[in-house]
Amino acid sequence: MLNSIAKTADLMQYFRGKQTGQVSGMSGFDFIVRTKQDMIDAVETFGFLPFFTCAVPGFSLEEHVARELWYSSGDEWEVWEWKGPVIRETGCAYGKFFENKAVFISREWFPDFANYRRDGYDFDARYEDGLASFKDKELYDLLDANAPISSRDLKRKGGYGKNGKTGFDTSVTRLQAQGYVTTSDFVYALDRNGNRYGWGIAEYTTPERRYGEEFTETVYRRTPEESYARLFEHISSMFPAADERTIRKLLK
Repeated sequence: MLNSIAKTADLMQYFRGKQTGQVSGMSGFDFIVRTKQDMIDAVETFGFLPFFTCAVPGFSLEEHVARELWYSSGDEWEVWEWKGPVIRETGCAYGKFFENKAVFISREWFPDFANYRRDGYDFDARYEDGLASFKDKELYDLLDANAPISSRDLKRKGGYGKNGKTGFDTSVTRLQAQGYVTTSDFVYALDRNGNRYGWGIAEYTTPERRYGEEFTETVYRRTPEESYARLFEHISSMFPAADERTIRKLLK
């Protein structure tokens, strides 16, 4: 059985052996997801796994998942329902990190991503320097004080919604893109018999709350420029044919 946290040539060869042949121009990112474990291994091996198609062709789960798992044929939406377990089992970060779209980022790579996007600032320093709005600070402080917390409960506590505050989705998306907030799980509503129903509801937290010292002691150990260079080199190595400007736009 594959070790989902291994970063070995054997594991890379495993994925290359499962290539779909549907996407051209790839190097080192050829695989197909048929099981939850495949999804876990992809996140751990490649470090970054956008859920939906993005500016770099071939760089997404959507383009590498078995078609029968993308479109549900039963009671569960298969790959969609694996998001929570993958987040929990790998400890990866998940959020709207590229192009306002969802991305899995491994525990190994997230500190560099957060450092670059934060530009070296923790949130309080960002706000004090006038680089964050009061709306974002209000939501961030509420989330940080109650994390982990579902989006539904966060809205309720913050007074968002009908006849209440506006801008929740805009602020939480921006906080994710800046590396201050991640999705730590998906939770479900339960019926009177204790059976879950409906779509999973995002549960939010901060990296500091989720990872503790493992994160706080590493996130700022490099300059933002050094972290960006590492991110750019890593993605370029997986997609050598990708246009440099496209990768820069994706990381922006």
